Amino acid sequence: MNPVRPKKHLGQHFLKEEAIAQRVAEGLTGHGGYEHVMEVGPGTGALTKHLLALQRWPITCFEVDQESVAYLREHYPQLDVRPEDFLRMRPGSVTEGRFAVAGNFPYNISTQIVFKVLEHRDCCTELVGMFQKEVADRIRAPHGSKTYGITSVLAQAFYDVELLFHVEPGSFIPPPKVRSSVIRMRRNAVEALPCDEALFFRVVKTAFNQRRKTLHNALKPLPDLKGPLPEAYSTKRAEQLSVSDFIALTQAIQAAA
Repeated sequence: MNPVRPKKHLGQHFLKEEAIAQRVAEGLTGHGGYEHVMEVGPGTGALTKHLLALQRWPITCFEVDQESVAYLREHYPQLDVRPEDFLRMRPGSVTEGRFAVAGNFPYNISTQIVFKVLEHRDCCTELVGMFQKEVADRIRAPHGSKTYGITSVLAQAFYDVELLFHVEPGSFIPPPKVRSSVIRMRRNAVEALPCDEALFFRVVKTAFNQRRKTLHNALKPLPDLKGPLPEAYSTKRAEQLSVSDFIALTQAIQAAA
C-alpha cells in the first residue's frame, strides 16, 4: 500500500499507469542540447523512475510534500531531491547549463510553471508536462479561438507547442474531475523579440485583461501608451492578434512613446 496520501491542497493526483508515465518520459527529445532535467512534483516517483531509466540526463526533483520527499529518498537514494518550491528555483543552484522541465504538474500551479519556464527561456529549452486539458488547450491555442489568451501568446512567442496525447481521469489516484493532456514545448529560434520584451509582456497582459473590449479601450490603462493606436489594431480584440501582430503593436507603441 502506498504510504503517501495525495493532498488536495497541493493539487496532487498520482499517476498509476506505467505506460503513460513512460510515454511522458520518452517525450523528452534533448532539444537544444540540455544537460539536465528538472522534474516538478514527482510525488512517489511514477514518472521519476522512467526519467532515470532513460539514463540520458541527471534528474533533479522539486517536491514540497514532505511525505513524498521521504518516500523518494528512501526508494531512490541516488536521486537529487530538493524539498523546495520549483517556482522559487534558481537554475544556477542546479546546473550552469541548459535544462528541461518535466512532470505530472500539480494542477494548482501548472500555469505558473509555464511562466517560470518563460522567465528562464534562455536556458530552458524543452518542457514536457501533464496539464489539465483546459490549461493545455490554452497554452497551444491559435489566435482567433476563445481559449487564446495571455499564456498562449507569451508561450508561443518563445516556444513551439505541440500536443502529445490526452489522459483520462481513471489513470490517476484520486481521479481528477477533468481530462488531462501532455504537451511539449520546445524553444524556438527567437533569441530575442524585435521589440522591448518587457513592454511586449505588458501589452499582452493589458490587452487580455479586458478581452471583450476593442484594443482602443482595453489598452487605455497601459501607462506606455502615449498616442492613438494604429487603425489596424484599434478596432480589434486581443484574441484576434497573432504573436507577430502583438510584436508589431508593441513596436508601434514603443515608437510613439
